[in-house]
Amino acid sequence: MPHHPSTSSSALNRLRRSWQLLHNKPGGCWLFSRILGFMVPYSGTMKARVLALEPGHAKVWLDDRRKVRNHLNSIHAIALANLGELASGLSLLMSMPDNVRGIVTGLNIEYLKKARGDLLAEGHCSLPLVSEDMAIVAYADIKDAEGELVAKVSVDWRVGPVTQA
Repeated sequence: MPHHPSTSSSALNRLRRSWQLLHNKPGGCWLFSRILGFMVPYSGTMKARVLALEPGHAKVWLDDRRKVRNHLNSIHAIALANLGELASGLSLLMSMPDNVRGIVTGLNIEYLKKARGDLLAEGHCSLPLVSEDMAIVAYADIKDAEGELVAKVSVDWRVGPVTQA
């Protein structure tokens, strides 16, 4: 598996340290989310806010605003996919030890109802002991402000040990 700098141990370490330093401070989740957006520019365009982050679990909030809507005045399908990928990916990345790297190889989303208003994506996964390249799936459920499930996301990853080049 080729080296993927987006999941390098130094980037993960910076992300973990930033979360540990900021998450319990006033405005810390907002600031962490901006740092994450700087590290991952495409995901940063959504301006989602990370609310909780630990190995195997992440909560990510998306404010309803015009830039994420479609012509039906609901949240755009790809914005939902991006939110689910972000939440599920964070849950997995925070689970990975420093000697493991990974890359997304597939994404599936099931749209259950029109997504309107603010959204909460909850990502979850479990990472087995990784001693060789392997496939793993991370998941996210996206709910609206009333707590109704609007979409389910599963993201396929290829993970493996970091090898010295």
